[in-house]
Amino acid sequence: MRIAIDARKYLDFGIGTYIRNVVRELARIDRETEYVLLCREADREAIATLLPPNFRPVVEPAPPYSVAEQIRVPIALRRERIDLFHAPHYVLPPLIHCRSVVTIHDIIHLLFPQYLPGRLAHLYARASLWGAARRSDRILTVSETSKLDILRQFRVPADKITVVYNAIDDRLLAEPSPEEFARVRERYQLNHPFALYVGNIKPHKNLERLIEAFDRLRREPGFEALRLLIIGDQISKYQSLRRAVHRHKLHKHVRFFGFVPLDTLAVLYRLASVFVFPSLYEGFGLPPVEAMACGLPVVTSNASSLPEVVGDGAILVDPYSPDSIAEGMRAALTDGDLRATLRERGLARAREFSWAQSVRRIREVYDEVMAQPYES
Repeated sequence: MRIAIDARKYLDFGIGTYIRNVVRELARIDRETEYVLLCREADREAIATLLPPNFRPVVEPAPPYSVAEQIRVPIALRRERIDLFHAPHYVLPPLIHCRSVVTIHDIIHLLFPQYLPGRLAHLYARASLWGAARRSDRILTVSETSKLDILRQFRVPADKITVVYNAIDDRLLAEPSPEEFARVRERYQLNHPFALYVGNIKPHKNLERLIEAFDRLRREPGFEALRLLIIGDQISKYQSLRRAVHRHKLHKHVRFFGFVPLDTLAVLYRLASVFVFPSLYEGFGLPPVEAMACGLPVVTSNASSLPEVVGDGAILVDPYSPDSIAEGMRAALTDGDLRATLRERGLARAREFSWAQSVRRIREVYDEVMAQPYES
């Protein structure tokens, strides 16, 4: 059997994290199947170097979410004589003539169309999601909440959708060395207690309300030294966040670090005083689980999949209320018994997520799809 995986986002955040972990675990458990990874030229060498010989990179220059991919990806699959294609995001070109599995992480572009660049992008997202849901042989998604969202939007049988949770990169679980702690403290001048956010800074991540909540908390006695560190995209992408920082006169207290390497992130999770993730919508929400796995108290939204994912291991707040976010942070920072409970429960909850277990299930889905009758 020859399986192709669309790996053009291999080194990206978000979907890229999903692709890297799925591919890495498949390489560990399956040395027999031939895998073809459609990738960017810049990623070809990394894939060829890090993966075993049954994983073969094939450069596909068509950009994701473009008209070109609608033609070029099917041609590549025919040329490589692919039996099954896994699209790890919601684009499944209609000209594909082999069995297919598509991962739909969430339907945020349908629920929050105002966050897309324009009406054309919304129409493309809707058409792509509809086509992927209807034409694929199996849909993978990352939470029961996302499964319900997909069922509400598209008329597909419930048994066509398989929930396979995301998981934590094992490299985050290893305790960093004292030298690593010292390096990160010095590199980023971490001389104050800080609240931490990790993720991209798109509007649905709700960072303007987080900044407002942080401002309210800092005005209270005892929190004057607290800082807020935001790890993810560069602030230049969203000028509204810069304006929010200056509106609250927080330019000395809110820091945007952009991308940081995984070893640095592992230290930051352990140095922070609280992790805050007030997103309005998540298909899964991996950063809170990463923070819990590092023993950090978590404050997150009571919305979408986040209560399902964190279980009883985090404080849940109303993401639309800066007061609620601030109160959650206050409780996590000041109540010693609560902090101990959150640490214990968070560590236990995080251990329930495993890429080894999740990717074994994905590999089983490949076999189940191949065993089904197929009509081209």
